[in-house]
Amino acid sequence: MVTVLIIGAGKSSSYLIETLLQYTIKKSGAWHVILADADEATLKRKTEKYPLAEIAVLDITNQAQRQKLVKRADIVLSLMPAHLHILLAKDCLEFEKNLITSSYASDEMKELDQKAKEKGLMFMCEMGLDPGIDHMTASHIFDSIRKVSSDILSFKSYCGGLIAPESDDNPWHYKFSWNPQNVINAGKDGATFLKNGKEVRIGYEQVFEHTSTIHCEQVGKLAYYANRDSLPYIQLYDVPEAKDFLRATLRYPAFIKGWNGLIRMGLTDNNEEFDTDRLTYKDWMQQLIGYNDSSVSPEAFAWNKYDIKSLPVQKMIEWLDLFTDRHIGKGRLSSAAILLDILSRKWKMEPSDKDMVVMQHEIQYRYRGNVNNLVTSMVTIGANSEFSAMARTVGMPMAILAELVLSKNIRIPTGVVIPTMPEVYRPVLNRLRKYGIAFEDIISA
Repeated sequence: MVTVLIIGAGKSSSYLIETLLQYTIKKSGAWHVILADADEATLKRKTEKYPLAEIAVLDITNQAQRQKLVKRADIVLSLMPAHLHILLAKDCLEFEKNLITSSYASDEMKELDQKAKEKGLMFMCEMGLDPGIDHMTASHIFDSIRKVSSDILSFKSYCGGLIAPESDDNPWHYKFSWNPQNVINAGKDGATFLKNGKEVRIGYEQVFEHTSTIHCEQVGKLAYYANRDSLPYIQLYDVPEAKDFLRATLRYPAFIKGWNGLIRMGLTDNNEEFDTDRLTYKDWMQQLIGYNDSSVSPEAFAWNKYDIKSLPVQKMIEWLDLFTDRHIGKGRLSSAAILLDILSRKWKMEPSDKDMVVMQHEIQYRYRGNVNNLVTSMVTIGANSEFSAMARTVGMPMAILAELVLSKNIRIPTGVVIPTMPEVYRPVLNRLRKYGIAFEDIISA
């Protein structure tokens, strides 16, 4: 019997769990799925239709609990927060198990590369949406272009988890379809990209000011901000000749402007803590912004101090109820933690809400002496808050790769890798198309 261990049953897990449990039915008992998470209620809810599924309440930091499960597995799929993957990776190395995650390959993970190769193990990282589907589609495009042309002049990749138009009912045009903590921390590492052949580095304070817009044929106008360090992917994608290279995150334009206002006001700061047990939100805000002019309201003081002149942005920030007399009462928290608590309520997806994932690549390449432009885009809309577009596009690539590996339908790459090799991206992209995750191309000269 083949045993699959899935660790993590959060927002992005639904399609991964469902798909692999469906595989167990198709395999007529030859497969066994163990789903592990700290929340027993969530485990029971996500497996209630599958009586043969095994659930395990797991404290991921408990080595004995963790290793007992890893020993039993033939492959481990982790949807845990990124910093916890290394615990599983070390276990997988010890017990010689393949590992798939959807998170960026950390420096700690990369240090295991040689040992994983020596044991013939695959530690596949960045196997979700972004990172994941972006790598596979970009690699497929580059390999196709190289057959007719050698010069990739420009590559710009955009991706975003958005709220679908039919569920868009707040002035931020946004709701949480994935880990809220990641949204709060967006841009904090700054960004690095290539523009006109020159390296551009921007700090956190500039990320949401250094923005622009794109047009997506299926959606319309969207705004973007640069995403982390794009430069390592120039080598990974093998496009050293590119003069422009950018990886960016998509949002509706209003969101970018509003979030920049929150950053200016210090609401995303993790450094200073407040004792919220005796504070109202208004008290907290007055302390945070240094309110000292009773001749104006705290709101007006903030707009003036942080140069927030846009009336729509002011209304967006006011909609968050930051200046109310409601009691916080959450103990000692940073401003970022207080903001996260607020947004978890204000941006919560209702059960019937639908999200939308948009990914678009813009590639410029030389063909027969002419410069051609390729725009390829994917838009997918979720069924509801549980089976969201985000869960679908993060979980399906992981599930498909696991099935390919366990069915021995793929020559697995070894070491700590990301899905840029044809033996991975070709079969995975083919199967994603069958699940409706497909790209539309527009080519112009």
